[in-house]
Amino acid sequence: MAKKAKLSDFASRLVRWRMWVQSAFLLVWLDPLGLRLHGMCGPVFHCYSCPLATFACPIGVLANFSTLHVFPFIAVGMLIVVAAVFGSFVCGWACPFGFLQDLVAKVPTRKFSLPKWTGNLRYVVLVVTVLAIPYFFGEEHPLFICRICPAGALEAALPNVAGQAIAGKSIVWPGALKMTILILIVAAMFLKCRPWCTLLCPLGAIFGLFNRISAFFLRLDPEKCTNCEQCHQLCEYGIEPEKNPNDSRCIRCLECTRCGPEALTLGSIFEQQQETTDS
Repeated sequence: MAKKAKLSDFASRLVRWRMWVQSAFLLVWLDPLGLRLHGMCGPVFHCYSCPLATFACPIGVLANFSTLHVFPFIAVGMLIVVAAVFGSFVCGWACPFGFLQDLVAKVPTRKFSLPKWTGNLRYVVLVVTVLAIPYFFGEEHPLFICRICPAGALEAALPNVAGQAIAGKSIVWPGALKMTILILIVAAMFLKCRPWCTLLCPLGAIFGLFNRISAFFLRLDPEKCTNCEQCHQLCEYGIEPEKNPNDSRCIRCLECTRCGPEALTLGSIFEQQQETTDS
């Protein structure tokens, strides 16, 4: 039990530093050493065409391999391993596009919530734009994920336009649909916390599927829960942690673990094994 308490205590302390952890991961994804390791996938949503991208985007890899009708064993294996261990912790603590949305959410504007079913749109994006359209129509289709991706527009298309303008070259403008989606997503960031992550992100859809079975998870202690619903107020994503702490829509920011009764804690399969051994 000591190990369990130690893990929970570590999580409660770490949650206060989440934005600093996100900042640290940002240095990894933004290629400070100029390595450009595009032959390797990172586990986050970050366009490889960004001038500062260290790794390839796993979603871009899945889509491009789908156009070739080739199964991307390494990329899928990496995603399964990361998801099986961490679930959507990656979304809440490491993703640069998620970090951007967290920063914009700090602007004091009224935030709106949407029905729970809207979270299933992520699976539509994953199946249609990442897998089906590339497989049947190729990368030239206007709904190919890389042609509509807001992260690609912000991290690659706009910097390329700026670079062309600075160099005095003729500017190749991004597609109208891609820029329209970017504008809508950025505007939505002021009205809803993490609109891309909770509604449309195909990578978040993959990680969310593993929340119930990942090595690290959220645990609810029914004996401590007073049904005060304080965790509802702490959760900015419309989840009811006391009913489903490992909801597939959860990004595991761990804010709900700050509830007064301390009914929600971070758990892991490793501590369960330790408890079994001790008993």
